[in-house]
Amino acid sequence: MFGTSGVRGPFGTDVTAELALSIGRAVAAEDADRIVIGRDPRTTGDLLADAAAAGARECGADVIDLGIAATPTIARSVAWQDADVGIAVTASHNPPEDNGIKLWQRSGQAFDEERRERIAERVRADDATAAAWDAVGGRSAWDGAAERHVAAIENAVLGQETAAGADSTGPLANLDVVVDVGNGAGGLTVQALRELGCSVEALNEGPDGRFPSRPSEPTAETLSTLRSVVAATDADLGVAHDGDADRMMAVDETGNFVGGDALLALFAVDAVRSADEAGRQAGTEPRVAAPVNTSLAVDDALAEAGAAVVRTRVGDVFVAERASEPDVVFGGEPSGAWIWPDATLCPDGPLAACRLAAMVAENGPLSALVDDLDSYPIRRDSEEVAEKAATMERIEAAAADTFDDVNDIDGVRVTTDDGWLLLRASGTQPLIRLTAEAREPARADDLLETGHELLDDALAD
Repeated sequence: MFGTSGVRGPFGTDVTAELALSIGRAVAAEDADRIVIGRDPRTTGDLLADAAAAGARECGADVIDLGIAATPTIARSVAWQDADVGIAVTASHNPPEDNGIKLWQRSGQAFDEERRERIAERVRADDATAAAWDAVGGRSAWDGAAERHVAAIENAVLGQETAAGADSTGPLANLDVVVDVGNGAGGLTVQALRELGCSVEALNEGPDGRFPSRPSEPTAETLSTLRSVVAATDADLGVAHDGDADRMMAVDETGNFVGGDALLALFAVDAVRSADEAGRQAGTEPRVAAPVNTSLAVDDALAEAGAAVVRTRVGDVFVAERASEPDVVFGGEPSGAWIWPDATLCPDGPLAACRLAAMVAENGPLSALVDDLDSYPIRRDSEEVAEKAATMERIEAAAADTFDDVNDIDGVRVTTDDGWLLLRASGTQPLIRLTAEAREPARADDLLETGHELLDDALAD
């Protein structure tokens, strides 16, 4: 039922009001007395939120309704409202016909696999007990969540004392930013940047769950309007969100899309340099959590900053789990999920947008910051297979016998002195995907060929 991103799929088949009602009941039955609920602007979001709230209230839990809210706002609000659980009704970057439900802890971290499975078991068993007629939960609205989130972002970017004493012009007064909200729930980014002093032009700001202006996922292809606007104006950068604003991607001042690996490297190095100096003097090497498909350029940038990458499975849930460890100062995914664990363990697109703006204001044009990073050739391919799991087991065994540095937490990643190779089964298709990256093009080609040899040998067994 639950994937790493919660329940997600087409409305009316995979995701229904009946399912939302059952999840609300199950969450309340897991000793949740107080629950925060919010949603992105999809057309089916209000009825799913109503159903989840009804299920929770039926089992005695009080519900605090945020209405339309960014997912990071919902996740943060669990602690702000002294609640036990947060329920976000969202399908994130999926198309408008989809919807979903994701559950959040007080720390801002999404439910881990164990907690997701407990909820799923209760839904399957349908064993939630209704409260007595005079003990059902109440429902109240909180319209201050976005404002609280903006204040938290300002404090995180500036420091609490600086934020409290900032003058009306703001510290980023010379910065021009274009924000493509994408008709999603991320409008608070516009407000936060203006509070920091930026001059902001907003695109597609009105919430509309049909996503009429562009597809919800922010990519180089879908952000053509943002790229054109930034290139045609004096803007210093452009930023964009998906439907629930847990993701943030960027465009530099020339209108070029900035890749996720480059953003990860920039954010990670900045976080390392801002890490507690006392901890580093005591011999603790700061680490950054990133998935197995992250570019070698991130490793090299962090090595220069005196830090290291700790690999995770693909998915922001797994990045957040590692980011909760005390020596991890940042976690990120090239897809656009950025986590600062000292702020929240939820990917926070509005916070990322404001941190990027502050970085540009302090260090200069985004294009120059990206140019200072290494960029390496990467090769990708895929092959159709009938038995993904069995094939991957054979690949893992062969790789372990052949190579010294093999990571099998999510597929099979082979690391060499000058590159890496990843073979990973698709989660939705009968495919095994191959990715290879190296510092030289010929070596990237060689690694990809090695991957095909491993796969072909496994298929021949």
